[in-house]
Amino acid sequence: MVTDRPADKPAASNQDLHLQPFYHGTKANLKPGDLIGPGFRSNYGIRKQAAYVYLTATLDAAVWGAELALGEGRGRIYIVEPTGPIEDDPNLTDKKYPGNPTKSYRTRDPLRVTGEVTDWQGHTPEQLRAMQDHLERLKELGIEAIED
Repeated sequence: MVTDRPADKPAASNQDLHLQPFYHGTKANLKPGDLIGPGFRSNYGIRKQAAYVYLTATLDAAVWGAELALGEGRGRIYIVEPTGPIEDDPNLTDKKYPGNPTKSYRTRDPLRVTGEVTDWQGHTPEQLRAMQDHLERLKELGIEAIED
């Protein structure tokens, strides 16, 4: 789905979206038809207002999102459909890691919730602690999400 292209071009268009499901991990309690959009405080770093909303085509990446999201309540994974173009998430692709192994994307347009994955398995406590420690080290170093 994603090919070599200029960095400012979308990774996929709405015409490509029927090829695979997309997921969004969060702690928000949502229902089908709800929209998830940018403009809220980020779950990461200094929690500035997010310019993008993130989605993934892998359940594992969505599990991380659900487990690491800030807020009250349990982590949730929603099946979502973008309402506009999506692009590779530079935080998890060529700008930091080769390719796009987590099939992670971002968009400035809302995601529409179409369902919820209720039978997912979380990471081990050791894996979760290691990731939280890693994110804390990045925060201490002042490394923020790429938002450009």
